[in-house]
Parts: sequence; C-alpha cells; structure tokens
Amino acid sequence: MDHLRLILLLFLFLPTCFSFTFQTPSINEFTNQSSSSLKQKILELANSPSTVKWMKRIRREIHEYPELANEEFRTSALIRRELDRLGVAYNWPVAGTGVVAKLGSGSPPFVALRADMDALPIQERVDWEHKSKVDGKMHACAHDAHVAMLLGATKILQEMKDMLQTTVVLIFQPAEERGTGAKEMMQEKVLEDVGAILGLHLGSEYETGVVASRPGEFLAGCGGFKAKISGKRGLAGVPQHCYDPVLAASTSVISLQNIVSREVDPLDSQVLSVAMINAGYAHDIIPDSATFGGTYRAFSKKSFYGLRKRIEEVVKGQAEVHRCHAEVEFLGNEHPTIPPTTNDVRIYELAHQVSSKIVGENNIELAPLFTGSEDFAFYLEKVPGTFLLLGTRNEKSGSTYPAHSPYFFIDEDVLPIGAAIHAAFALSYHSFSTNSYSL
Repeated sequence: MDHLRLILLLFLFLPTCFSFTFQTPSINEFTNQSSSSLKQKILELANSPSTVKWMKRIRREIHEYPELANEEFRTSALIRRELDRLGVAYNWPVAGTGVVAKLGSGSPPFVALRADMDALPIQERVDWEHKSKVDGKMHACAHDAHVAMLLGATKILQEMKDMLQTTVVLIFQPAEERGTGAKEMMQEKVLEDVGAILGLHLGSEYETGVVASRPGEFLAGCGGFKAKISGKRGLAGVPQHCYDPVLAASTSVISLQNIVSREVDPLDSQVLSVAMINAGYAHDIIPDSATFGGTYRAFSKKSFYGLRKRIEEVVKGQAEVHRCHAEVEFLGNEHPTIPPTTNDVRIYELAHQVSSKIVGENNIELAPLFTGSEDFAFYLEKVPGTFLLLGTRNEKSGSTYPAHSPYFFIDEDVLPIGAAIHAAFALSYHSFSTNSYSL
C-alpha cells in the first residue's frame, strides 16, 4: 500500500488520533505586542493634557447653554465647529439638529458610535463656575459629557486615521430624553451599511472609571398608557340610574395590578404602575367619565408587548362588567413607546474586552437589569450593538447624585476614559468583523 493511500485511511478511520490547532484572530485586538502599543497610543492621546483640557472646555460650554429635545441648535453648531477644526466631514442637519460624521477608510466594515445631545427641563442647583445659564434647563443626564467624549474619540481617531481599517460613523443625536431621537435619525438612514454600534452613558451608580453592562437583556422597554372610561352621569344618591365610571376605573386599577402578581412568571421582571387618576367635580354627582394612566415596563419584547395587550383587555373588560365603555390610548409623541435595550452577545463581548484594556479587568462589572429605558434600543433593533454604563461617582468632586437630579454632577476625570473606549472599540472592530469568532 503506497503512502498516500495509508494517509487517507488514517484520516477516515482514526480521526480522534489527530489534533489540529488553527490560529484564529482574537476578538481582542489588544492581545499581542503591536496591539499593546496601539492601546498605549490611544491612552496617550486621550490623556494628553491639551486633549483633556479641550474636552473639558467643550463639556462646560455645552453645560452652560443646555437645550431641550429638538432644540439643540447651539450644541449642534458647536459640534460642527469642532469637526471642522478636526478636518472631519459630516452631514447636517439630520433629524433636525443631529450631526453625522464619518472618518476612516470609506469602505466596509462600518461601525457606529453614538452620543446624545439634549438637556432636561430642570433648574440646576449645583453652584459652580459653569452652572447652567438658562433658567429651567440643565444637563442633568450627562449628555454634555457624552458629546465631549465622542468628540474626544473623533480627535483620537483622526490622529490615528492611517491605522483605521474601518469606516467610523459618528452619530450626534437629538431628543433622547423625549424618546424619539434615535428613531428619527434612523429614518434618515444613519445606520446604512453599519455592522455594529456602541452607546455609552455616564452614571453615578459606579465609581469613576468602572464600566458596567451585561449581555442580552439590559434596560427595560417603557411605555405609557391613558384610559378613559365613559359611563352615565347622575345623582350619587340614586346610583341605580347611573353607569358608574369611577367604580369601573377603580376595579380596573386593582385588576391591572393582578397582571404582574398573578399572570407573570416571578422570574420575568415587569412593572405596571398607575400613577394618575381623575374623575368628577362634586361629592354627590357620579360623573360621566373617569380617566387614569400610568407606565409599563419589561425586559423582553415578548413580555413588553404582551403586557401592553393585557392592559387594554383588562381595562375594556372591567368597563364592560360595569356597563361602561373604555378607550385605551398608548401614548405616542408625548411619551413614546421605547423597546427593551437588548445587547448583542458578541458585540458586548468585544466592548467588554476593549474596555478591560482601557480601565483594567478589575474595573469591569456585570450590571444588573435596570428598569430605566433608553432610545438607543431602536438602534439595537436594526443592527447588533451594545450599551455600556461608565461610572462617574466621586464623593470628593460631588458626583454622587443620580441622573435627572438638580444636583447631578460628573467627575470630569471620566472624559478621557470614555473617549478612549469609543476610539478603541472603533479601532478593534475590523479584526473582530473579519474573523469567524463565535461565543
């Protein structure tokens, strides 16, 4: 038997005798010596005194002149001014006040980084040099810092553009607080050709420099509802001649609480809260209608939309029991429905690896589920991506209050960290997207 036939037989009948090792590129582009120097370059650029000073100046300028959803004209102009100075091309206006810039190779793969721009209708109570100069408006959710960090990442990437093997799409988005901005940006096709997206949000839940997230379900979907129950008005002393909408509304509220406590798996966290009720004007008159409303939240799309369906069924059913008629409105423009934020497992792992190289593995935490919501979820319905929390808690600097507090304040030492994570994610995406890595 010749050697070739012998080798073929061995392959056919003794496969377990052979062990093959294929050298597949790692998900983490920072593992070898050359990539270690790449990491050092990113950190050097991010922590350059001139860059840190520049990011602080940008953040403070935005903070002094906060603008509400879809009113971010000054903020948008600032972003365009800085992009012009960096020599980065952009499109504007996008969704009204949004800005979308691109840099890199100009060819696939495309990776997106997003920052939100809008402020909140809150009177700032923090006394410091760069306090809001606009009465009743404040950056109480760190969007000023988000813009500064993404511009910081843009500066880093522009200085390292010869090493970029991807096209980086930089999304400066309006109206996150209204819950409509991401959807409006997507309508203008900002994610066209994009293979992955990263979103980052500062928060005082974690110490400065700690990165927290989780694979899969992360933030709850959020929706609002308003119900109107119509009955028959009359004297409270002769209720038999009336169809009482107050009674129908009362039993509806109680029955709605039973959805979560009696119909939902206890391990499938959901929230249904009635927070408003209004009926009548006199103590002895049964009114002709009663209204109530609230919020509902869940972490999976199936649970979220199932909960919405049951709200309508329960309210209309209880109204019918009491000879009344119900209309249920799921609030749109004022309180839009936002789906759950669900991180793609593979992109989460990439962000985890990249972040650990920037802040150290000891500063990476697995976040719990949060019942807060984010319109970044709309992007995640379109392309794979992940959403990170970056800690900014520092008692010495006064960064201890939660978002949406009039005392909210950030530790500005976080700015170069966020910029570096953004830049490192974009620089590492090419090797990730071109290999066959699977979890």
